[in-house]
Amino acid sequence: MIGILSDSHDNLDRLRAAVRLFNDAGCDLVVHAGDFVAPFAAGELRNLRAPVKAVFGNCDGERAGLAKALAGAGEIAAAPLGFEHAGRLFGLCHLDSGVEGLLAAKAVDVVIFGHTHRPLVERRGGVLLVNPGEAGGWLTGKSTAALLDPAALEAEIVPL
Repeated sequence: MIGILSDSHDNLDRLRAAVRLFNDAGCDLVVHAGDFVAPFAAGELRNLRAPVKAVFGNCDGERAGLAKALAGAGEIAAAPLGFEHAGRLFGLCHLDSGVEGLLAAKAVDVVIFGHTHRPLVERRGGVLLVNPGEAGGWLTGKSTAALLDPAALEAEIVPL
C-alpha cells in the first residue's frame, strides 16, 4: 500500500493524522506531492514506518531545509520525479500543469500531483491519476489523503 498526500501547508495536526493513517494501513511508501511549506512540518514524516518520496511545491521556498528535514526518511526533489515501486512506474509533480507532460511521455502507470486542493482519482489512457486533495485543510475545510494499492492499480481518497 502507498500513502499519498499533498498540500499539507504546515498543519501539524493533519500531518500527524496522515502519519497514523499510513502507519496503520501498513504503507511501504509514502508520497508527498509538494507544499509542505516549512521544514518543521516535513519533519513530521520522520515518524513514518515507510520511506518518503516528495517533490517541492510552489509554496516550498526553503528547499535546503526541507531536504535536511527529510534526510534519512526519504528524498525530496524538483518535479517531475519519476520512480519505480512495487513493479509500477510513477510520475510525481506538484502543479497540475505538469500532468499532461507526464501523460504524453507514456512511460508511467501512475501520475500523482497536488496543487489544486481537489481530490481526484481517475484513469486517463490507461494511466491512473491521483490527486489526494489537501492534507492541510486550510482552503476547503476538508483534509484528505489517498491510499493506493499498486497491485490492483486502484486508489481511494480518505479523510484525515
